[in-house]
This record gives sequence, structure tokens and C-alpha cells, in this order.
Amino acid sequence: MNQFTALFLCAGLTGASAAGNADAHSRDSLLETLPDSHPATTVVKLPDPARDGKVSVEKTMAERRSVREYANAPLNLADISQLLWAAYGVTQPVPGVPQLRGGLRTAPSAGALYPLELYVVAGNVTDLAPGVYRYRPETHDLVLVAAGDKRPALSLAAASQTCVRDAPASIVYSAVFSRNTGKYGSRGRERYVCMDLGHSAENVYLQCGSLGLGTCAIGAFYDDAVKLTVRMTKPEEPLYIMPVGRLPKRD
Repeated sequence: MNQFTALFLCAGLTGASAAGNADAHSRDSLLETLPDSHPATTVVKLPDPARDGKVSVEKTMAERRSVREYANAPLNLADISQLLWAAYGVTQPVPGVPQLRGGLRTAPSAGALYPLELYVVAGNVTDLAPGVYRYRPETHDLVLVAAGDKRPALSLAAASQTCVRDAPASIVYSAVFSRNTGKYGSRGRERYVCMDLGHSAENVYLQCGSLGLGTCAIGAFYDDAVKLTVRMTKPEEPLYIMPVGRLPKRD
């Protein structure tokens, strides 16, 4: 499957339609349907995250692995809350500074510019309807972006990787590069945003270890297809997919 076919299939077209319309003009038309912003019409308040745990940082580092197979069991809203807080949650509120969008975070950021956006593609999460949600660190809540189980489409956009399809949920990262390039120029795009992503994603790995969950950082996907599936805003560019699930029982 090429990137154009994946793009059109993720947009909800049939394989035949994709084959007949897979060109750059049609691609641009699809991307034009993406929103400029996400209105907060449906908001899900997340439980307060824990600030202490029963597993040491040293233990989670020693046992950290990428996991692509998960138990057939749901996550819960507390799991989602904890993972998102670990990834990019506010740890020190700083009102009145727009660039911080709430305050200082769990992960460092060059110039405290925080270029990343996080989404949850949920399919099997207790007390959270299937759908795509954008995380708002400043209020620690989720805004519904698209209703319905989008895991099959996200898996298709990720070259049909089964871990994306089978995980109860995935965290999807994007970046608004202009937040960094305005200050740092090309270095902001080529280096600092990638560094920010690594800081945040490692937090997700370690938090998964603390919660008895597994994840895997995935960068192999068709960018436009992921962007359409998640309904990112026009300025965003996708960076990572991190499927998350409970660890399977081993004999």
C-alpha cells in the first residue's frame, strides 16, 4: 500500500475510490478539511494524577522495554490521566504567560515553548467513549475531536501495524514547529522539537512501567493519513504513535 492509498482509506473512502483519486490535488483537498482549531464542545475531566508511586524510577528504567503485544483488557480513565500528565502535564502553574499555556511541565522544553500536542485515540477505555481526544495540560482534561473507534484507521495509517489496532488506546504526538522556529529558526525544527519529543515519550515509557503497562514508540507511518485520522489542526505535523495496553500474562 502506498501513502496515497492509505491517505484516502483513512479518509473513509473505498479502495476503488482511493485508486482512482490518489493524486496530489486530491491530497491537498483532503488536508484542507482539517480544522484550524478544536472547539471544546465535549470535555472530559481527567482524574487528578498521582504524584508518588510504589515503583522506583530505577526499577522502571531497568525494566523498560518496547512492548507491541497487550492483554485483551481495557485501560481506565485513571491510566489515561496518569500517562498524559507524565507526558506533558503541568507541574508548576504560571498564569499570565501565554507561551506556557498553563505552566511548566513534567518534560523539559527548549525555551519553555512547548511545541508538542498530544492526542488519545481511545477504543477500549473504561469510562471514556471511543474516539479521538486532544489533551489540554493547562486544565488536565480531554476535548473530543472525533467520535468513534479510530484504531483501525490509525493502524492503517501506520502501515497496518497490529499493535496500533489492538492496543486499548494510543497516544499520538504532533508538533507546531512555528512555536520553536520563531525563536530558534531552523535549529528549532531540526533539533529542539525532536529533543522535546524524546523527553516526553520517555516519561510515557517510565510511567507505563510504574503502572504495569506496555508501550512502543512508533515513527513508521504515513504522515498525512495520521493527520487526517486524528483530525489534527492544519499547522500540526505528526511525530509519534505510542500504543498503550496492559502487559500480557506470560507462562
